[in-house]
Amino acid sequence: MTKSAAQPLNDAFLRACRKQPADRIPVWYMRQAGRYQPEYRAIKSSRTLLEIVADPDRCAEVTLLPVQQLGVDAAILFSDIITPAAAMGIPFTIQDGVGPRTESPLRTAADVARLHVPDCEAEIPYVAETIRRLRKSLHVPLIGFCGAPFTLACYMIEGGPSKQYALVKGLMYGNEPLWHQLMETLTASMIAYLNFQAAAGAQALQVFDSWVGQLAREDYERFVMPHMRTLVSEVKRTTKLPLLHFGVGTAHLLESFRSVGCDVVGLDWRTDITSAWWRLNHRVAVQGNLDPGLLLGPWELVEERARAILVQVDRPGFIFNIGHGVLPQTPVEILQRLTKFVHAWPPPLETAPET
Repeated sequence: MTKSAAQPLNDAFLRACRKQPADRIPVWYMRQAGRYQPEYRAIKSSRTLLEIVADPDRCAEVTLLPVQQLGVDAAILFSDIITPAAAMGIPFTIQDGVGPRTESPLRTAADVARLHVPDCEAEIPYVAETIRRLRKSLHVPLIGFCGAPFTLACYMIEGGPSKQYALVKGLMYGNEPLWHQLMETLTASMIAYLNFQAAAGAQALQVFDSWVGQLAREDYERFVMPHMRTLVSEVKRTTKLPLLHFGVGTAHLLESFRSVGCDVVGLDWRTDITSAWWRLNHRVAVQGNLDPGLLLGPWELVEERARAILVQVDRPGFIFNIGHGVLPQTPVEILQRLTKFVHAWPPPLETAPET
């Protein structure tokens, strides 16, 4: 894979992360590489997701597919938030239609004690190798990512996906010192993992806190936010890369997210851009936030809802995305058409209005 000299870096995404004007509104999609693509399903027919992640050739191929097919303005490393988990002491499998599962969940102080910060270069070198290969061919920025400490704790304590998070909350409320010990280890591990990806060539980093919307704001600020602040400040000090922060059902946490210190706050589909930006004091860029379920409907409705988002963008610092991951049933043609629609939309003025 060799980058063409005729294709200079498209930096619209990076400029938006820094609230700088660009020649287009950048667009990419969470889970833009994966189950909705016939090419991915063909690759996965003989491999598990984690086997693809561990194969730099195949992983780079899958990462590149949506860039080539959709014309998006950023690539995101094809991986999963539990990729570094085995190196931390907890092996996971990923079950189709279910998600990550482990037979060694964290339930006791002894379980938490066996968790350790991974040696990424020694234990998951294929992640860096994939990033290096991608940088040779990509003409858009490459996003690395990790799971946030809280969301990783959810999987590690529950043993898999959960609806009630009873075991997580039982530990968090019932043994606060042990909870913070766990979060400190997870935070140090994700700092190491993000720095590892940055050193290999990632040009932006996203932190997925998918399940933190389960917490009330008071609990987020007591049990999670101090660790997120540590993660963000340490990674920004080391890498200087744009950091994006995303969670589902987190509209009630926007002010807290702002104080964590990331450059971009991702929004799910339940919060409109105008009110979110106002609550964030326009201090950060925002990313979002079309309902991924809409992509299963007629184009006319997709266009109507995308336009409703875009008319709210009155300043630099906006990245078009969906409000969670692409659903497996999504037609490729809808994503292609949506990308072109966003790119045709006039970018915001260089000078933002007074707030």
